[in-house]
Amino acid sequence: MAAALWTLVVLSAAVAALATEWRVAATAAAEAANEVLRAHQLPGGLLPAGITAFHHDAATGRFEAQLEAPCTARFEVGLRYNATVTGVISPGQIAAISGVAAQDLFMWFPVHDIKVDIPSSGVIYFNVGVVKKHLPLAVFDAPPACTPDPLLRTVPQRLEDVGEDGLAMGAAASSR
Repeated sequence: MAAALWTLVVLSAAVAALATEWRVAATAAAEAANEVLRAHQLPGGLLPAGITAFHHDAATGRFEAQLEAPCTARFEVGLRYNATVTGVISPGQIAAISGVAAQDLFMWFPVHDIKVDIPSSGVIYFNVGVVKKHLPLAVFDAPPACTPDPLLRTVPQRLEDVGEDGLAMGAAASSR
């Protein structure tokens, strides 16, 4: 009985240590994403809370953010985030973004790029192809709370699947 109790105590401690380690890694990833966004004159809250991994290539501007799960955030419009968000970041914009969709009326459109033309204007633009949605820049000061959405894509998107021009390429592109 004592051995079983001791095993339970050890396992509980191990699980608690792993959970703490995961939270620390997730916090570090969210802070890294926030830092990269702000360094490029973009609001730190463009990506939702719940980033578990963040990679940025400073030479090319490409980034990849892994989220806990696909989710939906609500602002003046809805934004959907896949489990993986990728793009090319440069001063004042994110081009060739993948894994984000914006709601217009009752339809969802993939976001192609995000841009802040003039930071003092207080406006950020989401290019969804047919229109450019403009929202107050201040809305994105902090990462939004994001409600998990099991209906969103869960197939990972990888930086390797995007060519230099920001377009999807190869067999991975045909599976999307």
